[in-house]
Amino acid sequence: MSDSNKPPIWFWILSVLALVWNLFGVFNYLSTKFNQVELLEAMSQAERELFEGIPAWATAAFAIAVFSGTIASIGLLMRKKWAKPLFVVSLITAVLQFINWLFLQNASEVYGNAAYTMPLIVVVVGALLIFFSNKSIQKGWIS
Repeated sequence: MSDSNKPPIWFWILSVLALVWNLFGVFNYLSTKFNQVELLEAMSQAERELFEGIPAWATAAFAIAVFSGTIASIGLLMRKKWAKPLFVVSLITAVLQFINWLFLQNASEVYGNAAYTMPLIVVVVGALLIFFSNKSIQKGWIS
């Protein structure tokens, strides 16, 4: 590794933050799978019906999004360019999940405008991670 290809300290900071962000997603996914009873008990009837109405394909998209994002983040830390296509997969599957949540299930009827907050944040962060991994490839920080 030459000094010109050595990533700056902020590369490592952003890569660790990307991993932490995606691990939160994994935790959220696993919580919805393994703590369903507790989650459902804490929900209103409308929230419960919305949650129980999530189709299997949207749940699969959620799982693919968070796990591919986590693996991509590990790829960044390993300085591997295969991180970028995994970030793309993560973003695409997250968008599919949010299409269901916002437009097919109409979550805004239950949560109002707050239903758009997390999907918007996830899409912006996902796009930034793709941009970051692409720039890292261009700079020779990952290969």
